[in-house]
Amino acid sequence: MKERSDPVLVIATLWLLVFAAASQIMIIAPILPRIAEELSVEKSALGLLMTIYAVSVGVFALIAGPISDRFGRRRILLVGAGLLAVTLGLHAFANTFAVLLLVRGLAGAAGGMLSGAAVSYVGDYFPVHQRGWASGWVMSGIAAGQILGVPLGNLLADWLGFRAPFLAFSIVAAVAFLFIWFRLPQPNVKLGESLSVRSALLGYGVLLRRSEVRAASGAFLAMFMGISLFVTFFPTWLEEYLGFSAFMVSMLYLVGGVANVIAGPRAGKLSDRIGRTTVIIGASVGVALLMPITTLVQPTFSWVIYPLFFLTMAFVASRMSPMQALMTQLATGAQRGTLMSLVTSIGQIGFGMGSAFASAVWRLFGFTGNAIVAMVSVLLMAGIVWQYLRKVELRMLEEELIEGEQMGEAGVPALTRHL
Repeated sequence: MKERSDPVLVIATLWLLVFAAASQIMIIAPILPRIAEELSVEKSALGLLMTIYAVSVGVFALIAGPISDRFGRRRILLVGAGLLAVTLGLHAFANTFAVLLLVRGLAGAAGGMLSGAAVSYVGDYFPVHQRGWASGWVMSGIAAGQILGVPLGNLLADWLGFRAPFLAFSIVAAVAFLFIWFRLPQPNVKLGESLSVRSALLGYGVLLRRSEVRAASGAFLAMFMGISLFVTFFPTWLEEYLGFSAFMVSMLYLVGGVANVIAGPRAGKLSDRIGRTTVIIGASVGVALLMPITTLVQPTFSWVIYPLFFLTMAFVASRMSPMQALMTQLATGAQRGTLMSLVTSIGQIGFGMGSAFASAVWRLFGFTGNAIVAMVSVLLMAGIVWQYLRKVELRMLEEELIEGEQMGEAGVPALTRHL
């Protein structure tokens, strides 16, 4: 197999995989009312579907990271894509809430393999000054999930039952598997020389002894907790309070997806120029302000939710691409998979905690309570980035400037001058 391939083809392949993986995650919140109806489950218990998925992702991300550092990102992507296709197909047999919880946990195992590997592959394949751009395009697969995957999946669930969208995304995951098998090369980076449980634990221990890694882990925990606190019962609130239909919810996610497509790649490219943390902090403040404002929308002015959600998703996308790109700079190729798996796992723990907490807050204070607690979590994430990661980024850029001048690389010196 060739060591290099067309960068556009690489991005397209990873994009397709991210689209399938993201769509099957995001579709859960919009179809919670359908799941409650078909399986006769109390709505307050439905947050467990997100919690069990997040816990499974966290566990398997920790396992997959060291494996990808030893055997290469391509193999992990291949196994993860195949497993995702199979487990999504198993949703057809989810006739009880317990079975649905089980298959969501299995899907989480596939998600854990893919979550860190896709971003690590970008870090392995693309040079530093292109990673923000590449990450932005790959992560735009999430936006496409909002534009196409979630609206169509929500309508499929409304027409054919909640299992239908998972079967559709299973087909997409299978196509991604074939693209990886036939067209995705293994990047030419140095891989780990050994692998054991002890070496994996030691690798995580070495990373966690670094203050910047602990700060990044805390930022991921707060970021994903804020997301899950807000999104878990957002569609339910739209239907119960604002009177949205399944079609209206689908159109709202389409609007949010358009915002992601517009903002994600541009934010990634902007972070290549002015710095990752600058973009992350600014976008986080925007998200934090818009979350509680959303709850003020009244049924008579329900149309206002569309521009508000557009802005919210634009800010969410604007911090994700730079954050992913920043993570690829904190470790070399031999440790990048382990690092991404570590922060992904901790982020998923935050997502699971947020989903479980969202259920409790929903029962006591309704969606307004969810939005306020989510805002606090987002601001905590911004504070961690400002206090700890910004200094780390400046130090790394100084080091890259020296190396870039020696190697004649363009882009890195320009970024340092902007900062």
